Amino acid sequence: MLHSILRLGVLCAAMISLTAVAATPAETIRQAFHKSRPDIQVENVRASDVKGLFEVRLKDGPTVYATEDGKFFFTGDLFQLAPGGFINIAERGREQLRKKRMAEVKTSDMIIFPAEGKTKGAVYVFTDVDCGYCRKLHNEVPDLNKLGIEVRYLAYPRDFPRGAQSRTTPKMVSAWCAEDQRQALTALKNNQSVKTATCENPVAEQYMLGGEMGVSGTPAIVTERGELIPGYMPAQQLANAVFNGK
Repeated sequence: MLHSILRLGVLCAAMISLTAVAATPAETIRQAFHKSRPDIQVENVRASDVKGLFEVRLKDGPTVYATEDGKFFFTGDLFQLAPGGFINIAERGREQLRKKRMAEVKTSDMIIFPAEGKTKGAVYVFTDVDCGYCRKLHNEVPDLNKLGIEVRYLAYPRDFPRGAQSRTTPKMVSAWCAEDQRQALTALKNNQSVKTATCENPVAEQYMLGGEMGVSGTPAIVTERGELIPGYMPAQQLANAVFNGK
C-alpha cells in the first residue's frame, strides 16, 4: 500500500514537472510582461521570421520583439537582408493588421465618394478638414473616382485631444452628422461654413483607430492591402500605387 502511494506521488510530481516544462514561449512571454508591467496588456504573441524571436503586439501600443525566454525585448522594425534590397518584416505585419482593422469599419461610418462606373479599387483616407494637403487631395477625388477608385473618408481631426479648445473637431462632427455628408465635407474643405450639427458619431473612435494604424498626420491613406501612405499623393500616382498592389 505504502509502495503504491509513493509511486503515485512520484507520478504526480512528474506530471507537475511536465506541465511546467510544457509552457509555450508565447505563454512565457505573456507571463513575463504581466509580472513586469501588469498594466500593459499583450494582445498577441507569434513567432517572427527569426528563430528564438517573437513578435509581441501590445494593446494601444507598439509591436515589440521578445526573446522566447521572456527576459528581453526591443522596439523598432525588423528587416530581412534579401537579394536586391531590405524587406521590412515589421511593416508587413502591420499591413496585415491594418487590412483587418480597416475592413471591420462599417461603411455607414465613413463618408464615401464612390467610383464612376466599375469600382476597381478603394482607399481609406484619414482626413482633417483644416489640413491644406487634405484639401489638395480632396480636389483630386473626382479624378480618382473617374479612374475607378472609391475614396472612403475617416475622421482624424488633429486638434481632437484639445477637447473644449478644439476648433476642427466640431466641424468634422457637423460633417458626419449632416444630411448630405459629402456636400458638407466638401464645403468645409473649401473653407466654407456648414450648419452646426451633433449626433451619435464615429469621429472620436476613428481618431483612435488612426493612432492604432500608425497615423501621425493628415492626410493618411491606407490601401485595401493595408499599406500606409503618409501625406498627400497626386491622383495618378496614388492610382498606380493602388493598382500595382493588386
